[in-house]
Amino acid sequence: MNASPSDRAGTERLIPVLGQQIRVSVRSGTGVPLVLCNGIGASLEVLDPVVEHLDPDTTVVRFDAPGSGGSPDSPLPYGFPYLAAVLRQLLNKLDLNTRAVDVLGLSWGGALAQQFAIQNPRYCRRLILVSTGNGAIMVPGKAGVLAKLLTPRRFLDHQYAASIAGDLYGGTVRTDPSVVKRLFDRQLMSGSRVGYLHQLLAGSVWTSIFALPLVRQRTMVVAGLDDPVVPLSNARILHRLLPNSTLHLHSGGHVDLITNAAELAPVVEMFRRMN
Repeated sequence: MNASPSDRAGTERLIPVLGQQIRVSVRSGTGVPLVLCNGIGASLEVLDPVVEHLDPDTTVVRFDAPGSGGSPDSPLPYGFPYLAAVLRQLLNKLDLNTRAVDVLGLSWGGALAQQFAIQNPRYCRRLILVSTGNGAIMVPGKAGVLAKLLTPRRFLDHQYAASIAGDLYGGTVRTDPSVVKRLFDRQLMSGSRVGYLHQLLAGSVWTSIFALPLVRQRTMVVAGLDDPVVPLSNARILHRLLPNSTLHLHSGGHVDLITNAAELAPVVEMFRRMN
């Protein structure tokens, strides 16, 4: 492992795992660690506002999926079961000295979080699913919105990202789309087109719908009332199929966990502290 200088919210490393090189950031703390799984194409810096509004004593693990941020491209396309195995081995290599972790998945990362919980029923203590659905057979967003997701252009051209932010993400960015540009400006490295394509392919062939009734972890499903990418009906489906779930609705959009972290990060911490 090659240690790099500390970032704004933790110690950063590049770790070899199952044929991948994964860039990971760990903010040390106590208690059950919280693992954050990011949206498609985004690097771990985009989650800075979430980390800043979590309890400062919470251990937080973030990482770049292969081909995003500082993680090199995967040699081959992959599926979520494989990536969940990569994440488990990554956590083992971090030597967190814990028997279990809580996993939060945002959007595309929500699929990875679900798969991780399915494959690691004892190691995953709690599950937080934000702005996400059950995969390939979920209720889709509008065609015009989904078309904008097929290209990583917004991560490469941050002015373009701001210009489409309101229509794409809804919620708080409708009134201040520049917040998306500022978020993407935080990224130290942009991912590759190959990496983005691999992430798209992973999501296109995966669904959790048949496994959700078997998930026994206590789960919180978080959804915005103004989410053009993942319509609210997907959160209701997850809530209905997950046996031990609660549903938290807010008035925002797809990325309000980040753009309105001051409101939603404490909701996450409250859920994690529940008996």
